[in-house]
Amino acid sequence: MIVDIINKKRLNQELSYKELDTFFNGYLEGTVTDYQAAALLMAICINGMTDEETFALTKIFIDSGDILDFDELGVLVDKHSTGGIGDKVTLVIAPIVAACSCPVIKMSGRGLGYTGGTIDKLESIPGFRVDLTDEEIYEQVKKIGLVITGQTKDLAPMDKAIYALRDVTGCVSSIPLIASSIMSKKIAGGADKILIDIKVGKGALLETEEEALKLSDLMIKIGKIYHREVRCKITNMNIPLGYAIGNSVEVKEAMDILQGKERDNYLVDLCYDLASEMVSMSKSISKEEATKLVKEAVDKGYAYQKFLELVKSQGGNIEKLPLSKKEQYIIAHKSGIITNIDALELGKLSVSLGAGRTSKDSKIDPKVGIKLHHLVGEEVSRGDTLATIYVKSKVKLPKSKDIFEIEKKSSLKKK
Repeated sequence: MIVDIINKKRLNQELSYKELDTFFNGYLEGTVTDYQAAALLMAICINGMTDEETFALTKIFIDSGDILDFDELGVLVDKHSTGGIGDKVTLVIAPIVAACSCPVIKMSGRGLGYTGGTIDKLESIPGFRVDLTDEEIYEQVKKIGLVITGQTKDLAPMDKAIYALRDVTGCVSSIPLIASSIMSKKIAGGADKILIDIKVGKGALLETEEEALKLSDLMIKIGKIYHREVRCKITNMNIPLGYAIGNSVEVKEAMDILQGKERDNYLVDLCYDLASEMVSMSKSISKEEATKLVKEAVDKGYAYQKFLELVKSQGGNIEKLPLSKKEQYIIAHKSGIITNIDALELGKLSVSLGAGRTSKDSKIDPKVGIKLHHLVGEEVSRGDTLATIYVKSKVKLPKSKDIFEIEKKSSLKKK
């Protein structure tokens, strides 16, 4: 029966609800093996799924565990990103939105492929707990208005198991699997309104706008089935988000943004935009009104204080955030203007350092990572440091020209 289901999808035939339910519940119960599940996931990745199959899989994921109810806390707006190199957006916008008196319960995941996971980043803070119970989540959001945690063991446990397997079998970019994973967690987690940040480009799971639009359409359809308002924003991920790539190093950058130390770059603009969208949805006010509240929350220090409350409430010690003292450097090979930074190559480098996973059981090293010193559009001179690489031991670094495209001013004018 299990092999028949795999063969059916291999031949690009539609699977029934019963077949999907039998297979995926069998995997959760241990009667379907890792290699059988990997085979079906790859067949789905190659041949896709119909909308009906995706709706069925989402329901199966939701029904595999508890469905949380936080109605008495008011309207809960949740945000999810499909992930990208240097994407620490949640660490910035969740405290901002909570500081605007909009309760936030954010259940995040670990890294997929070369993209970092919010939970991995938070776990780089010594003592920070990401395994809160339903009761602890409820009490904390009542107390400080903000929780960022991993999936509870009883929330969409099937998705949690499949998510880990997708990461190490080359099945992270399947549109129906992405949609089912995201929406099952959000619906089971009690979100009333959902904002999805769909990353597109070389540093993301999806490389084309066409794929992003398909995913957006699919998640909006799933939202309607479950009477949830879903908004999707498609954002550029051809370049890294911000200056930091890794775990501890990204937490440090998020703290800088919340303290107003970083301004006027793509990451900061994106954080303000997404936070304003969430506040607008939560309070049912205009985007313009929401933007004023967001800027005030940062400028008056409310957002950073909310971040510190979050860390303290979940047992973290931000003063002991680790970062390797062993450093190597990528040096500019010529003078000129940086016209592109290859996000994917930096993602691969980050994983090779130990900041990401190469297998399901890989342990992440929070101390390693990458700190860029210049972004696209900035002028550099030959010999300038383009990036500091935090390592646990000496590694062979890629050549600067393989990551940073630098053009002379004169050649830019000619174009």
